[in-house]
Amino acid sequence: MIVYDLKCEHDHVFEVWFASSQAYEDQRARGLVACAFCGSTEVGKAVMAPRLNAKGNQRETGVPAVTDAPSSPPAPAPVSVSNAPAPAPAEVAKLQAVLHALAQAQARALEQSTWVGRDFADRARAMHYGEEDHAPIHGQADPDEAAALVEEGVAVAPLPFPVIPPDAKN
Repeated sequence: MIVYDLKCEHDHVFEVWFASSQAYEDQRARGLVACAFCGSTEVGKAVMAPRLNAKGNQRETGVPAVTDAPSSPPAPAPVSVSNAPAPAPAEVAKLQAVLHALAQAQARALEQSTWVGRDFADRARAMHYGEEDHAPIHGQADPDEAAALVEEGVAVAPLPFPVIPPDAKN
């Protein structure tokens, strides 16, 4: 498999996977490669950065940490073909700034909070009912546990960005 960043005549850039470089050339010649944003078949290869994979023994497991907000957001999820125009660069930059600020706020809040892991629901409930002193905590709860806490009136909220449990960090 090979991945290419392609660019259409309207400057939309999108990613496409092919079985081989020959498969790309064949499909493009037959007009089967179209822009994911506007449907144009006038596409060509865009400039792209090389993909360098980490060695197998150097890959992080789990979800990336949010202790420091990323300098740029993760790559967008694949999109379906639609007639919607691509967002303007200024709108994208504004969204990046908002996401960065939100990630920084979460990181600061977690510095003042204690990781309780899978004990989150029990600890939050104990604090709510006065069985334990109130303290900022964060941890894991499945959707049913979280819904039960909300139904009981326990003040909880999901974190906007994933967190790596401390024992899973290298």
